[in-house]
Amino acid sequence: MLRDARPDDCSIIQKIYAEHVINGVASFEETPPSLDEMRRRLDSAQSRGLPYLVAEPAESPGAVLGFATVGAYRTRPAYRFSLENTVYVRDGQGGRGIGGLLLGRLIERCENLGFRQMIAVIGDSKNEASIRLHRRHGFEPAGCLRSVGFKHGRWLDSVLMQRALGPGDTTMPKP
Repeated sequence: MLRDARPDDCSIIQKIYAEHVINGVASFEETPPSLDEMRRRLDSAQSRGLPYLVAEPAESPGAVLGFATVGAYRTRPAYRFSLENTVYVRDGQGGRGIGGLLLGRLIERCENLGFRQMIAVIGDSKNEASIRLHRRHGFEPAGCLRSVGFKHGRWLDSVLMQRALGPGDTTMPKP
């Protein structure tokens, strides 16, 4: 089941994300954000009308299995129709389609909001699961920034993938 995140989900969201920050390379953060910071991020997205979703099993409401949200791709005004996505699944829950459900709904919601491009900035060119997930949802490779991150004693790439939302660049956006 997918639903909008609530403030009381933040402790689980923080734990899911902290696991990825501490043990993984998908995020280039090196210190997990605090619970207060995760609440601030949720509030920031929702106050701007942006989706922040969680997945939970129907048989166990409140047991968050993953989350997804979007933020500005860049802050300069010309980027206002483009978003960067974030999708994280709880440790041990990968490969069950949770990320795909979250990303699919995120795309749908952002199209309905009038955005035109979604960018994935994927940590590590060896992150095949995330690259496959995004490819399955229509993202295409847009570039690779080689060795721009350094974490866990090794250099990491940032893989850029892009997907048009709605009509993409084939029509003018509404002001």
